Amino acid sequence: HLRMYRNMSFFAGKVVIVTGSSNGIGRGTAVLFAKASAKVAITGRNANSLEETKQMCAQAGAKPEDLIELIGDITDDSFKERLISATVEKFGRLDVLVNNVGGATFANYGKPITEIPVAEFNETIHINLSSVLRLSQLAVPHLEKTKGAIVNVSGAFLKLSPMPYLAAAKAALDQITIQMAGSLIKKGIRVNSVRS
Repeated sequence: HLRMYRNMSFFAGKVVIVTGSSNGIGRGTAVLFAKASAKVAITGRNANSLEETKQMCAQAGAKPEDLIELIGDITDDSFKERLISATVEKFGRLDVLVNNVGGATFANYGKPITEIPVAEFNETIHINLSSVLRLSQLAVPHLEKTKGAIVNVSGAFLKLSPMPYLAAAKAALDQITIQMAGSLIKKGIRVNSVRS
């Protein structure tokens, strides 16, 4: 999403939430936004990893007052509410929500789908789909004011994935993204999916 803007100053002063920003794609995304002079809310479950992300954002040029870090579990509804409210309280607005957090358990990696407990499916859907949907719902009133954007990080999987529940969740996320885009464009909010 960032590559389409040749002039990164487009993001200067914009307020961005990046979930799952304590490592990997989320960390890289947060650092890119920091480099583009955005105000960034970073979040994750691991305090030490999140501190590393904060330092990397600072090295990329972010001022301390342009960063907020919130440690918590994005599957917890009260944390989702705190993430949105704390970000808006600190920066006064919200322009971009990057729904990056996701994942699955590796306990049954490679097993046939008929042998994997349905409880694992429910957990995978909760992390990868329900959490994204609820956080987006909470963000919409703020994004409508700024004519902002939601970016959902999806995944590219083979037709026969060794993690079938995760593959199903990411396919569902692509469809949810399409549905969100169709309904939220009426509010001036753009919704896109990026495949990791």
